Formats: sequence, C-alpha cells, structure tokens
Amino acid sequence: MKNVEQIQQATKDIGDTATASAHSFATSLQTIASAHADFAKKLMQDSSEFISQLTSVKEPAKLMELQSEYAKNAYETFVAESKKISELYAEFFKQMTKPLEDLIEKNKAA
Repeated sequence: MKNVEQIQQATKDIGDTATASAHSFATSLQTIASAHADFAKKLMQDSSEFISQLTSVKEPAKLMELQSEYAKNAYETFVAESKKISELYAEFFKQMTKPLEDLIEKNKAA
C-alpha cells in the first residue's frame, strides 16, 4: 500500500512540475516576443526618421554626417537590445529548469 501512495505522490509531483513549467514557459515566451516586437518597432521608427531626414539634405557633407550618425545609433541600439533579449532568454532557460531541479532535489531528500 505504501508503494501505491508513493507512486501517486510522484505522479502528482510530476504533474505539478509540468504545470508550473508550462506556465513559466508561456509567460517567458510572451515577454521575449514582446521584447522582439519592441525592438522591431524601434528599428522601423529610427529608419523612418532617417529617411525623412535624408530627403531634406542638400549637401554631400551633411549626408555623410547624417549617415554616420544613423549607423552609430543603429549599432548602439542593436547591441543594447541584443543584450536585453539574450538576458531574457537566459532567464527563460533558468525558469524552465527550476521546477525540474526542485523535483530532483525533493526526490533526493526522500
């Protein structure tokens, strides 16, 4: 009888772990998708502003200055957003393994 109770408890623990992991998975993916969407939106806005500024340029020197400034800003934005998104992915993988780690620790203690 004790074995049946242990199997039932183990099954319940695995089910709870799967539920917690699925919830964490959905929340994390939504956060990551939102970060990607925000980055794409910012890129579109910056590109649109750059093109509108290009239409008003009359001198080649000003054109080169404007293009250099745009390239510098685009690079800085890319690096900052890439870092932010990579940190979200790192956190995502930590959250995905946490319920499994907890289950393993619980079974080691038992």
